[in-house]
Amino acid sequence: MLSELTDEQLVKLAVDRDPDAFGEIVIRWERKIYALCYGILKRDDEAKDASQDTFIAAFRNLERFRGEAKVSSWLHRIAVNQCLTRKRKDKVRSENFVDESDPLEEKIFVAPGHESPSRQTERKERLRAVRLAVNALPPDLKEIVMMKEFHEMTFQEISDEMELPLSTVKSRLYTALKQLRMKLQNVPVDVV
Repeated sequence: MLSELTDEQLVKLAVDRDPDAFGEIVIRWERKIYALCYGILKRDDEAKDASQDTFIAAFRNLERFRGEAKVSSWLHRIAVNQCLTRKRKDKVRSENFVDESDPLEEKIFVAPGHESPSRQTERKERLRAVRLAVNALPPDLKEIVMMKEFHEMTFQEISDEMELPLSTVKSRLYTALKQLRMKLQNVPVDVV
């Protein structure tokens, strides 16, 4: 029965002290929230902790949810805030934000195949240049790039999740890509 209710109806039930209602929200959103946290923090343990903290914060603040935004947007914003708080506490510089040894991320950028040692070195330099450029973006721009390019969300999905006008999302992505081009223009052509 709970699985047939909307997220907003589940929140109302949870506020009215139905313990299973919030559990259904967690079941629905835990994978996406984890993926978002992992996309920002790039560490499994940190992403799991941030995801858990997201749902704890959401549960503690259920009564403050007024239904002005979608539950997914509300959870997304809490998750992003949890990740940013973790980054501040750990005092991690943005250049160290992406783990350079992440094999999954290498698959995103590079097609599989056999490479010579020199091509492998060029690929690693290219990955490092792109990572550094993305990590040097301001947080609001980096978040949109991550959502669009790494999580493959549509402009409309990003707009809904961030509660921003569609034109703002497009403008920020354009600005981010322009900044990335500028940052990467000094990298030798054979590396990028």
